[in-house]
Amino acid sequence: MVPLATELPSSVASTQTGMQTARAYFALTKPNIIWLLLITTVPAMALAERGWPSNWLVIATLIGGMMSAGSANAMNQYADRDIDQQMVRTRQRPLVRGLVSPGRAAIFGIMLAVVSTVWLVLLVNVLAALLSVAAIAFYVLVYTYYLKRSTWHNIVIGGAAGAAPTLIGWAAVTGDLYSLEPIFLFLIVFWWTPPHFWALALVLKDDYEAAGVPMLPVVRGDDETKLQILLWSVMLVALTIVFAGIAPLGPIYLASAVAGGAAFVGMAVWLYRAPGIEPAMPLFKYSTIYLALLFAAVLIDALRFL
Repeated sequence: MVPLATELPSSVASTQTGMQTARAYFALTKPNIIWLLLITTVPAMALAERGWPSNWLVIATLIGGMMSAGSANAMNQYADRDIDQQMVRTRQRPLVRGLVSPGRAAIFGIMLAVVSTVWLVLLVNVLAALLSVAAIAFYVLVYTYYLKRSTWHNIVIGGAAGAAPTLIGWAAVTGDLYSLEPIFLFLIVFWWTPPHFWALALVLKDDYEAAGVPMLPVVRGDDETKLQILLWSVMLVALTIVFAGIAPLGPIYLASAVAGGAAFVGMAVWLYRAPGIEPAMPLFKYSTIYLALLFAAVLIDALRFL
């Protein structure tokens, strides 16, 4: 068991360099997750603008979004430090290793939230800032502290936080959400999250069980998880195709939605019919590529209005 110190152990504090400390704080923001959130922001902005928004607005929105997501992730690691020390996948995180104290991690997360909110209010608009605050609060208070520890529906409901950048990007350009387009963009990411994450949860089932986290494979078993992945994948692809009729998008998006979606469902069928969980990791990896390419297609088709 790794001790959950409230302050840095003296041996760690005395040997840590400034660069190592900076890297530890940077790791608190989970940068490998942030990029995935932000690739949904810019296409939403371009679609709202019907072209490319001003460079400054894009930069300001992305910087604010990065700080907002980083704050939520830092506070998530503070809240999950007891779980993280039980899981092999998360034992190298800064709090578990004692590279940052829990108190300092919490303060860092709160400071990032405050700075990101002020930044978005001053340089983007109030609605974008309010959506950002709501996403942080939902992810930390609703998902991390309650849903993740109490129900297998955790990632289903909690996926709303990860879908928020689509709304923030749209609001940054228009100042409102009076359209079906941002709602559909939100729903696409929302529907994508469960099959994406459940595929990983199948691989990490033993980890989650050891930590007492009621992820779907732990609570309902592999077969039910594979069925749910297939059902959610089919609904996701249907949603993306319907979106082609809602938004003024062209053939690039439609082709991406159909071809990419067919591959997604095909891999979900492969997983469902497999005797074990071997296809789970390939599906998880593909799902990330799928979302990136789908939103890249949104961006490309939105830019044809230039």
